[in-house]
Amino acid sequence: MTRPLSPDMFDELCPSTLSPIRFGDKWAALVIRCLEDGPRRFSELRIPLRGVSAKVLTQSLRGLRRDGLIARTEHEGPTLRVEYELTPLGRSMLAPMAAACAWAEEHWNELLDAREAYEGAVRRG
Repeated sequence: MTRPLSPDMFDELCPSTLSPIRFGDKWAALVIRCLEDGPRRFSELRIPLRGVSAKVLTQSLRGLRRDGLIARTEHEGPTLRVEYELTPLGRSMLAPMAAACAWAEEHWNELLDAREAYEGAVRRG
């Protein structure tokens, strides 16, 4: 049994929000991180990903399945139980994602300064 996902798994000021490097859609990298330790149900994913609507999370999961990064398994029983898990291809994304996160952490201040400068320039016209 995998340990429960923490609701605070992703800090609002996480470097991933600043990183200009994207892995799929806005939520894809976070979903991949949630699945790093094993299969999860949709309701489990919603705990740390509380900022995403059910519709958008479903779209992200479908995109990750389409790209072969995650698998969806239906478990028969009195009630249907669906789990999502990383495929070997999806697991291969963990190392590049870790490198991108490390880069964003290293350049955190530069990224913040650049964004603030840009937004200031846009406000001034």
